This record gives sequence, structure tokens and C-alpha cells, in this order.
Amino acid sequence: MEKKNFVTLILSVVGGLLFALGMCMGLIPEWNALRQGIVIGAVGVVILLIMVLVRRKMDGKPMIVLNGKTIGTTLLGILGAIVLGAGMCMVMVWDMLIWGIVVGIVGIILLLCLIPVIKGLK
Repeated sequence: MEKKNFVTLILSVVGGLLFALGMCMGLIPEWNALRQGIVIGAVGVVILLIMVLVRRKMDGKPMIVLNGKTIGTTLLGILGAIVLGAGMCMVMVWDMLIWGIVVGIVGIILLLCLIPVIKGLK
């Protein structure tokens, strides 16, 4: 395994776990840990952003290139993640099974749209 893949693996696992734990802490009312969940989730997001910057540096690419495609792709990813998360909340927290599944599927479709946007179709 290459060094850049190993570093990406470690940072993404740690960041993803912290973000997921923070989301659970914030969304499960029985835990009464909304503030702590927001802090832990934010730490996870920061670690994931650091992972992106470290990976780009190890690949020899510029840190971040801001153009229309990058901004649009980022907004599509954020929108897809929010819609998928809303569907999950509808199912797990608000007991709206059918509508939550439908909203979750829409979120998955939005996230799948990232593949042709980023990689392109051949």
C-alpha cells in the first residue's frame, strides 16, 4: 500500500467515525448530547477537510482550485448528503418510514450523479 493511500485511509476513517458519532449524538434525543454532538461532528468534518488537502499535496496537485465546476460539484455533494441524511432522520427519528425511504433514495441518486460530474462519461 502506498503511503498516500494509507494516510488517506487513516484520516478518512477517523474523520468519518467522528462525524458519524457527532451526528448520532445530535440526532438521538435520548442521548441529550446535542452540543457535544455538534462539536464532535465539526471535528470530524475538519479532519476530513484536512484529509483532502493532505491527499492533494501528496498527489502533487494544487491545494484547491476554485472554479464553477468545483463549486457546483461541492454543492451537489452537500445537497445529496443533506437529502440522504434527512431521509435517514425521517425513518429513524420521526417514524416516517415510506417517505424517509423515498427521500433517502433521492439523496442516493443525487450522490450517484457526482460520478459522471467528476469523472465524466466515456
